[in-house]
Amino acid sequence: MIIVTNVAFVMLGVAAVLTLLRLFRGPSLADRMVALDTLLFIGAAAIGTYVTRTGNTVFAPVIVVIALVAFVGTVVVARAIEEESAG
Repeated sequence: MIIVTNVAFVMLGVAAVLTLLRLFRGPSLADRMVALDTLLFIGAAAIGTYVTRTGNTVFAPVIVVIALVAFVGTVVVARAIEEESAG
């Protein structure tokens, strides 16, 4: 199990670095929001991998909070983009 979680952490790290590149280079606000959303879910996956590796479920509720924050943030930015393009 240690090898599998190590591989998962490496893959999540690579994904996070690539997502950070998109976050800083993204030409539009929508691109940056998608990158930020992806980064939040990568963090949630990393916490889930940690919980799986250690069996310590103390951080499991944090995954739910991260998902809710990502969802609310996406809705707020989507509404802002919609209002900007309409008016």
